[in-house]
Amino acid sequence: MKKYILLIASAFLLNACKTIKKTNKTANSNIAVINLDTIETTSKAKDVLQYQPSATRINDILHTKLEVSFDWTKQYLYGKATINIKPYFYPTSTLELDARGMEIKEVALIQKDYSALGLQSIAVTTSKKALKYKYENDVITIQLDKEYKNTEEYTIFIDYISKPNELKKHGGSAAITDDKGLYFINPDGKDKNKPQQIWTQGETQSSSVWFPTIDRPNERMTQEIYITVEKKFVTLSNGELIFSIENEDSTRTDCWKMSLPHAPYLAMMMIGEFAIVKDKWREKEVNYYVEKEYEPYAKAIFGNTPEMMEFFSNKLGLEFAWNKYSQVVARDYVSGAMENTTAALFGEFIQRTDRELLDKNYEYVVSHELFHEWFGDLVTCESWSNLPLNESFATYGEYLWEEYKYGLDAADFHSAKSREGYLEESVGKRVNLIRFYYADKEDMFDGHSYNKGGQVLHMLRKYVGDDAFFASLKLYLETNKFSSVEIHNLRLAFEQVTGEDLNWFFNQWFLSSGHPNIVIKQMYDAANKKEKVQIKQTQDLTSTPLFKLPIAVDIYSNGKKARHKIVITKADETFEFDAKSQPDLVNVDAEKMLLCTKSEQKSIAEWAFQYRNAPLYLDRDEALKELVQNSKDSVSAKVILSALNDKFWSVRVNVIGILKDISKGNEQVIKNSLTELVKTDDKASVRAAAIDYLSGNYQDEDLQALYKNALNDRSYNVLGSAIVAIAKANHKEGLVLAKKYEDEKNSDVTFAIIELYANFGTAENNDFFIKSEGKFTSYSKVGFVRQYVAFLQKVDNDEITYSGAELLRRIANKESSNKWVLAYTKKAIKDLAAIYDDRALLYSQKLKTLKSDKTTNEETQDLEKKIFIANAQQQKIMEIYNSIR
Repeated sequence: MKKYILLIASAFLLNACKTIKKTNKTANSNIAVINLDTIETTSKAKDVLQYQPSATRINDILHTKLEVSFDWTKQYLYGKATINIKPYFYPTSTLELDARGMEIKEVALIQKDYSALGLQSIAVTTSKKALKYKYENDVITIQLDKEYKNTEEYTIFIDYISKPNELKKHGGSAAITDDKGLYFINPDGKDKNKPQQIWTQGETQSSSVWFPTIDRPNERMTQEIYITVEKKFVTLSNGELIFSIENEDSTRTDCWKMSLPHAPYLAMMMIGEFAIVKDKWREKEVNYYVEKEYEPYAKAIFGNTPEMMEFFSNKLGLEFAWNKYSQVVARDYVSGAMENTTAALFGEFIQRTDRELLDKNYEYVVSHELFHEWFGDLVTCESWSNLPLNESFATYGEYLWEEYKYGLDAADFHSAKSREGYLEESVGKRVNLIRFYYADKEDMFDGHSYNKGGQVLHMLRKYVGDDAFFASLKLYLETNKFSSVEIHNLRLAFEQVTGEDLNWFFNQWFLSSGHPNIVIKQMYDAANKKEKVQIKQTQDLTSTPLFKLPIAVDIYSNGKKARHKIVITKADETFEFDAKSQPDLVNVDAEKMLLCTKSEQKSIAEWAFQYRNAPLYLDRDEALKELVQNSKDSVSAKVILSALNDKFWSVRVNVIGILKDISKGNEQVIKNSLTELVKTDDKASVRAAAIDYLSGNYQDEDLQALYKNALNDRSYNVLGSAIVAIAKANHKEGLVLAKKYEDEKNSDVTFAIIELYANFGTAENNDFFIKSEGKFTSYSKVGFVRQYVAFLQKVDNDEITYSGAELLRRIANKESSNKWVLAYTKKAIKDLAAIYDDRALLYSQKLKTLKSDKTTNEETQDLEKKIFIANAQQQKIMEIYNSIR
């Protein structure tokens, strides 16, 4: 599963260790001290939160056969489940199955009768024996016909109706915003802009909405699903399509069979109208299911999948285990993407044209879900407490792919964003990676399980080395394939390969909370020719461990670099290194792999040297963050300007964002450099950022030709920036130009236009906002809402304001599961109501003044009428606000 909220971070604060202290400050002058509550480290927390064990296994599902059909109008699934089961170990006469919100029509035991036809053959007939059962609290408790031993299999038949929209309880998390398991999209077909679809979402325990099962991650089963749908629809499920049969009633039945065992939450179905773009890896099917509009772009979106499968198979030493791999796109999906075994499902965000892919692709999500096919599907966490064994690895799979395909700078940049997501979350939440105390299983889907876990795996790789790291993963996968695991399975695999007791690493990073806060101070002892490096761990040791930190220290001197490996074990420790002269740079944590916050004292000259000489993107990024704090210094300014030509595009983008700090005296150099970037840079985001800066800081007439030429750029991002840039210089020309591009389907261009209308538009532009609202989904809706309320405040039209508030209410109700969209939308409606509050107050003050003077009844009556209207408008808008679900 891939989610996104935890990756939201400031574009220029993405660094290996979050630097707190500024250059040339005293050691303790600017250290941020934050007192953080913990969830698991105190007895008080454990008294509140319930221990969450792995599910006790009483019965074991061996195989599930499903026959399903659908009622689009009622949004029902009609199902028949035939389940082969045996006791797990102890004899039992009872079976409990999870079945959420179903109507149970029949529960029976399938009995097999054998009769001899002759010496060589036996006839097998089956019959059903009704069983007593109780169905309450979403569990079917079945009394079996006898007590079964674990050497005996039995088969249960259940006829049921799944009614997902009638579930009494709905849940969800930041990662998975709804848990009703089975979704009918545009079921009546009335929305012409949206396809009809049916899809499922099993994680965490929602497969039991659409079929009875033991809905726990430590259960495993094979399966076959017979899906009956109208002939126009395509189906997809786990495993292989065995056959399709056309029925006499204009329907078709597809049989999908999953021959290898997997967890019930990984079972899936998708029904819809798709183009199927076929590919392959080695001799296995690789298919991309996209809406027909995106058929020409399917291989641009997903086409690196076979190369990923080859890379991961080789890197892990274990070949992709399943018989096929499909990827399908769902409308109105409740998360980012989901790693259903052999059939990953993605939200509609991933569908982009070739032009849109110039600005943004989601290949890292593709790699994330594919890596799950090993970590999560082949080897599965035995409980949600161990979820990082799924999600940390999938997150690190993103890093491995970026490193292989696009280089170390790209991988470290991607990792830095993820790291910042964890650090932001950690300000208000400090929990163990592996945690057995939580309020709800959905709490596990957070910046710890994903982001922090990926960082921890990277540190483990750096500590043991690449050969040992991947040999350990191979052993872990081979030993535990088609089974469920806990964190100690991973530790034991690493210990068997390396020969080292690694409890210290797993205890401090997986089984404890927090991270180190590092304060670094350097001193050169000229008399003894020693470079001294003092390193303090300043985290609160009552809630966070004292960390053992093996790191590398690089010392640059006289044109040479010497690497020293040290291990930090104390709260305050000083290390000495031989140095014939004062070093040009001492680079602590030279691999930039520590998950930490860091305060480090270096001179401007040292930071400048680090930017120019240290090898990593993270070195350069860290140096620039410090140099911008001293932007008035000529050395800092020179380095920042030179970084406009940095080899990695993100550095160039970030530098453009801080040019304002060094602009004085460098105006012409900056203008010339950015103009050249607009014309020649190969990265669209750099070209767009350069236009944004130029248009915001220069009014030079000669730049208009640059902006107008950028209208021909294939990047929508650049096109949007160019439209806004032209409008800043000439509002009327910009509005005319915006009208020309209103029909562009791309949301970046649409957003540029609504931003333009929010600043300079008139009432007639309101229709464009209404027409465009549907282009924005999930968190992009926040940007739309902010621009729309700014527009409504500007146009000052009561009728449009009221209709705008109604639109905002519809957004709030539609996106109610997204807390950020809901919060911004509710605030926007309140802001609209405040217009009339302010207006009524202004009129009341005027009325009070008039009454103290000699005024006519006509004047006072006019103001009283205006006050009445303003209060009425305010009340109507607040009624809209209060009606939000």
